[in-house]
Amino acid sequence: MPNSAGILPAVSRACPEFVEGASRPRRGGRGRPPDSRWDGGATTHRRIQRVSEASRIADQLRRAFDGSAWHGPALLELLEDVNAATAAAKPLRNVHSIWELTMHIAAWDGAVLRRLAGEKLQLSGSQNFPRVEKPRESAWRKSVADLKRTHDTLVKTVAALPDSRLWDRVPGKRYTFYFMLHGVTQHELYHAGQIAILKKALSTTRR
Repeated sequence: MPNSAGILPAVSRACPEFVEGASRPRRGGRGRPPDSRWDGGATTHRRIQRVSEASRIADQLRRAFDGSAWHGPALLELLEDVNAATAAAKPLRNVHSIWELTMHIAAWDGAVLRRLAGEKLQLSGSQNFPRVEKPRESAWRKSVADLKRTHDTLVKTVAALPDSRLWDRVPGKRYTFYFMLHGVTQHELYHAGQIAILKKALSTTRR
């Protein structure tokens, strides 16, 4: 059996919060949690005990989109330094551009809102992946602004839901709102990962 002394230091450098007895991360370091103070998650745990399940889901939606997510850069953080040319570029064959993914995420945030309002809805074709008509800077800024507005409305709507509503079935579907709302959070993170890969590919091809 290998000596743990040769393993734990390497793990500690990568993920200090996962190593028992690991030193407290310095303020501003990569290991620092999103909360303003380091207390091993106790403050967050106490706060979670006092909020509704719908509020917890809304918080996860917000973190996936705005920031303070555990995994790394959230969607908006990835889009901060993207301009129209980068957003419209396709560095890999047979893939959607950052711009197309951005509008796709906005489309599904909007679809979830409409389903919460009682509408039976399924996106397809250009509704699912809207086309980029004019790849201009003003149009790109509008796409991002539309995404922000739709997502903010979604977060506020979810936070205001009574928990009992989470277990209602989505109109026209076999699953509940609880399942769908966790799904839309996962959906945003999935496409955020694709955007990160596209940005990396673009930075490589431009060297």
